[in-house]
Amino acid sequence: MADQAVLQINGKTLELPLIVGTEKEVGIDIAVLRDKTGAVTFDPGYGNSGACESAVTFLDGELGILRYRGIPIEQLAGHASFLEVSWLLLKGELPTAAELAQFDAAEKSHRDLPDFAVQLIKSLPRNVHPMAGLAAVFATLSSVEGPTKDLEAGLAANELRLLAQIPTIAAYLYRHTEGLDFVAPDKNKAYAANYLNMMFKGTKFETNDADIANALDLLFILHADHEQNCSTSTVRLVGSAQAGLSASIAAGVTALWGPLHGGANQAVIEMLDEVVAHGGDVNWAVAQAKDKNSTFRLMGFGHRVYKNFDPRATIIKVQADLVLSRLGKNDKQLALAKGLEEAALHDEYFIARKLYPNVDFYSGIIYRALGFPPGMFTVLFAIGRLPGWMAHWNEHNAGKAKIGRPRQIYIGKNARDFVALNKR
Repeated sequence: MADQAVLQINGKTLELPLIVGTEKEVGIDIAVLRDKTGAVTFDPGYGNSGACESAVTFLDGELGILRYRGIPIEQLAGHASFLEVSWLLLKGELPTAAELAQFDAAEKSHRDLPDFAVQLIKSLPRNVHPMAGLAAVFATLSSVEGPTKDLEAGLAANELRLLAQIPTIAAYLYRHTEGLDFVAPDKNKAYAANYLNMMFKGTKFETNDADIANALDLLFILHADHEQNCSTSTVRLVGSAQAGLSASIAAGVTALWGPLHGGANQAVIEMLDEVVAHGGDVNWAVAQAKDKNSTFRLMGFGHRVYKNFDPRATIIKVQADLVLSRLGKNDKQLALAKGLEEAALHDEYFIARKLYPNVDFYSGIIYRALGFPPGMFTVLFAIGRLPGWMAHWNEHNAGKAKIGRPRQIYIGKNARDFVALNKR
């Protein structure tokens, strides 16, 4: 392969170097393009633009590959804990037994929120969306953020505190909106089990089932990172302005909130409810999805990056069966989801467009079965995604990256004169 790309523009020939990643991905380095030619690239949505070099996550949408720090998601899911995966993302290697034990103990010791954060949650309107509350608390926690070089248990102290406290924030936000007393963190319970206890203790959804907690822990792993998506790119962009970690994470939370990103699993549940309202007719749903004049959308199929099966969807489908079996539930929506998947996988319309189920297709069913209301689905996504956001924030700020500053193609009016008010 040539080590340069040649661009001809306005009578000029420009040789641009190629950057080749460890998985043979090729990028064209256009850093000098504007200086040399006066032109910029035009790439709405940045689907063809590499904004950075990263060693955190590798994703191949054509082959359905997802690896954290080189390790396939299939090997991590069900074999490693969320804390192990968090360490892997943040440190680059899996922890030793001693490192994990120290990390686990330190995480448990930092689960309590500062009093001002608890009072902030209590001051929010009862109808606040949990994602709005999550962003507000993260932004406020920037006031107690220590120096980035401070370490504890082998991790940056700021990262350790946020990992430990995000389940507490999420649980308190939920119980506040439900009018329930807060449940303090249980420092004898593992990460996911503690979160479930803080959420549902004293309610009909209270559970001490280790398999249920392990399933939630696995869901956190599946969401832990996904390369340069909307929220991760937001965290890196905000961090490029040298904003602190907590403030950058708050920005990532608001980006994740959108229904086209982290809110997609809620949209799947709403879509399934719509199909149920039409008698649970799978054929009706498939026909409506193919009808250009219909407002119905088959949510949870297809992905911006994956043009093959989302490897996370295969894993999460098994978890849906496990969770519902443990809970003793015969979920009509799960049966409907399986029927929709089967119909779509044998329909030429979906086959030709490579519209396969993604991770959102089954995650909402699991969350709802556990007792989480739809407004909390994206918060669960944020808990899982936090270590990935922090790993990318670290990576970006460890290098010599410039402040993010995209260009534009101006399509407004040309230069014109101001007209005085009395002449308009």
